[in-house]
Amino acid sequence: MIGYWHNFTNPSGATYPIAQISDDWDVIMVSFADNAGGGNVSLTLDPGAGSEAQFIADIKAKQAKGKKIVLSLGGQNGTVSVGSTTEATNFTNSLYAIMTKYGFDGIDIDLENGVAQGAAIQTYLPIAVKNLKAKVGSTFYLSMAPEWVYVEGGYTSYGSIWGAYIPIINALRNELTVLHPQYYNNGDIYTPYSVNAIKAGSADQLVATARMLIEGFQYGNNTFAGLRPDQVGFGVPSGRSSANSGFTTSADVSNALNCLTRLLNCGTIRPAAAYPDFRGVMTWSINWDKHDGHNFSAPTKAVLRTLP
Repeated sequence: MIGYWHNFTNPSGATYPIAQISDDWDVIMVSFADNAGGGNVSLTLDPGAGSEAQFIADIKAKQAKGKKIVLSLGGQNGTVSVGSTTEATNFTNSLYAIMTKYGFDGIDIDLENGVAQGAAIQTYLPIAVKNLKAKVGSTFYLSMAPEWVYVEGGYTSYGSIWGAYIPIINALRNELTVLHPQYYNNGDIYTPYSVNAIKAGSADQLVATARMLIEGFQYGNNTFAGLRPDQVGFGVPSGRSSANSGFTTSADVSNALNCLTRLLNCGTIRPAAAYPDFRGVMTWSINWDKHDGHNFSAPTKAVLRTLP
């Protein structure tokens, strides 16, 4: 179970120390790093997270329990500039310094701005990330959380932002830990498995999009080769207040997970085979979930514990 922790105050409430996050969460995404210009990335801690020393100690304590703590880049309002060899070098070095200082396990690429077909970032971001992994080593954790139009959207229309993450994903297949697109805020989704768009937030939609990422799909005049099941998850809102659309009930999350891993409780859409190694669920966000009384994490974790 993967969740985003706010390093800022919003209507869900003020930032609080990582130590206060429930141990139900397996991967904690610290949201977000800042664009320091020229490819450089920085991190400014919200005072609510505690002192720098406490933050570092909290990360170590969570890691001692087997959790991954990952620094997320981007978000709704954030940007990252990696448009040249120089900026790629700055990106790598600045992130390596942050990871070393705070003890992060890796990075999450959650860019919702600046990625489009033909953009230089499609070329230089993979170079920067590969160099970062080379410095960190084999334990480096890399995730991506694009809005679905940037990935599966390429099936419908390949251009502009539609499918714009695909070249980045293809370039980083060997480095990628998990891809968990955001299936919210962007409406219903067309897939190869239905003539009509599949309703956002439905179990069928979660199964269909995961199937596309694992089994592959056509985009433009190309084929997206499927990822390993353990490299794929799905991203849903933690509650009705945390996203404008795409709310998914606990029952639909459970049905989708059981369908993908065991071919149980499937609806209209079924994968070609059971994928017991399917990675799991991402949500926005840990803070909203806490605000709502753990209405997402408690039932979701209970389901995850029953899976293969």
